[in-house]
Amino acid sequence: MVTAAPGAGKTTRVPPALVGDGPVILLQPRRVAARTIAARIAAERGWTLGREVGWQVRFERRFTSETRLLVVTEGVLTARLQRDPLASEFRTIVLDEFHERSVHADVAIALAREAWRAREDLRIVVMSATLDAGAVSAFLGLCPVIDVPGRTHPIDIAYAPGQAVADAAIEALGAGGGDVLCFLPGAAEIRRAIADIALRAAEVEVLPLHGSLDADEQERALGPSARRRIIVATNLAETSVTVPGVTAVVDSGLQKVARYDAERGIDSLETERITADAADQRAGRAGRVAPGRVWRLWDARDRLRPHREPDINRIDLAGTALEIVAWGGDPRTLEWFEAPPPGATDAALALLARLGLIERDTAGVPAAVGAPPAAAARRDDAVRSPVRARPVERHAAARAARREEHCGLRIAGCGSIAD
Repeated sequence: MVTAAPGAGKTTRVPPALVGDGPVILLQPRRVAARTIAARIAAERGWTLGREVGWQVRFERRFTSETRLLVVTEGVLTARLQRDPLASEFRTIVLDEFHERSVHADVAIALAREAWRAREDLRIVVMSATLDAGAVSAFLGLCPVIDVPGRTHPIDIAYAPGQAVADAAIEALGAGGGDVLCFLPGAAEIRRAIADIALRAAEVEVLPLHGSLDADEQERALGPSARRRIIVATNLAETSVTVPGVTAVVDSGLQKVARYDAERGIDSLETERITADAADQRAGRAGRVAPGRVWRLWDARDRLRPHREPDINRIDLAGTALEIVAWGGDPRTLEWFEAPPPGATDAALALLARLGLIERDTAGVPAAVGAPPAAAARRDDAVRSPVRARPVERHAAARAARREEHCGLRIAGCGSIAD
């Protein structure tokens, strides 16, 4: 477990330092972060992007058989573990930004731990800026915790409740040199703020940064510029990616959060106040390259929740349950880092059964519909392969072999789980 302050360099320095012992797969929560980090590591190390270091996100990939460090997004890692439950292609699995507690990261650490139990040579590294390291260490067999202190420039924080983001951005622009990074909850709010700022600051470049932009537009915001800029972003810019040249941050204090809507039976996005750790992450962006200033658009007396609420406690788990069943497990008995709320898993499995995506055996254990006949042969080969002498490792290897039976399933004619 590696804890490090924002800006300490854990994402770009730790994973490449581990490739000498074997291939490394690095988990990133966002597509733009995966691409940007791979390019940054290649530049720092003098590597060729797509050869020594590569990336894979949904529908896009850039790596070869020579790649020693592969940066992937969360769904890609889950699909790889479904096809290969022992993660046999890699020596080290690195889970970065684990404090964000996405449901995919929770699934990844649970499946990676199962592989680690069966492979004495597999290493797991979890990295975070703000998470309670003790809980992760306990989950991973009391693994060592390494704290890396970050060195940032001084930051002056001012509170301006009720001030508009555009007004604060113009004020920040006139308060000193450098670029301005503004945080807003969603794309619609970003478009309105940019329109307002552009009318009053024609001399600067005003750019959006959010997940629905295409790769070229995201790269434009993340690349260097000869002009001063105001970047208006969602929480995508909180972690992993670094917007160069920023010395001022304007923080609306708001974010969009997915929550399960029981009346409609789907997840919906709600605008909520950010947590204290997210506010610290955002403020840290102002002190990366020089002393900075932060405008927080809420009252200093407001009390923020200390940490993010895990996805697993607030979203529909049907998709997550299906991923685990396809891996060959039972989401009700999986050893989670933090178990879902009571009843949430049963409700998810009941929905999948009604949709005809899973079926249950005589013991009530769920299985995905349409397992390929070749899976049994792969399972038998895995069982015959050498395993270590410790009973827990033999048990884990046998469980991993059973999961292999369900890899690469096709669900109701809609393509493979990886798709």
